[in-house]
Amino acid sequence: MTLRALLVDDHRLVRAGLRRLLEGHPDVEVIGEAGEGHEALRRLEGDDVDLLVTDIGLPGLNGLDVAKQALVARPGLAVIVLSVHAEPAYVHRALELGVRGYVLKDGAPEELALAVDAVRAGGKYLSPSVAGALVDTLVGGGGLGTTPLDLLTDRQREILQLIAEGASTKEIAAKLFISVKTVESHRAQLTKKLGAKNVAELTRLAVRYGLIDP
Repeated sequence: MTLRALLVDDHRLVRAGLRRLLEGHPDVEVIGEAGEGHEALRRLEGDDVDLLVTDIGLPGLNGLDVAKQALVARPGLAVIVLSVHAEPAYVHRALELGVRGYVLKDGAPEELALAVDAVRAGGKYLSPSVAGALVDTLVGGGGLGTTPLDLLTDRQREILQLIAEGASTKEIAAKLFISVKTVESHRAQLTKKLGAKNVAELTRLAVRYGLIDP
């Protein structure tokens, strides 16, 4: 069975390279691309997609939150994420959400094909260094760990990302179709939950814990 794939990355040159890799696989057909998280979700609503291949560091809505919403709407969707983060906490969250492939962006190009083969067969694929770190953590008795962002609701994570990307309160309200007052309320909850005093501190936390790329 040929997998119909949606490719999501905010860099056109990266998407072009990934498309070539995916189209080189005999069982994949790339039927669409998106450069932003919300755009990806809109494409998933309208297109018959079997496989979502997405970068984590997307503007507007990061790749893990895209995966979460997509899998709620379409539980049978296969998701492979591309990431610069090898820490076990990130991998654990992805697997908890139902992601079936976790490929590091600095890995070998053939890893993407291996991930496709694994998810097509109903299994999972983790980049070797990611899998090794995860096993070492578990065998060593260490916890997989959480981040302060785990305290946030999905909406708060979305607003935090937009704040970190430089959007104003009015811009966030317009983008999310909510009132300015609601955005201000969420912002107050964010600062309280995260112990941040200002936008600069919120932004540093968003970067530190992988919600946006540096």
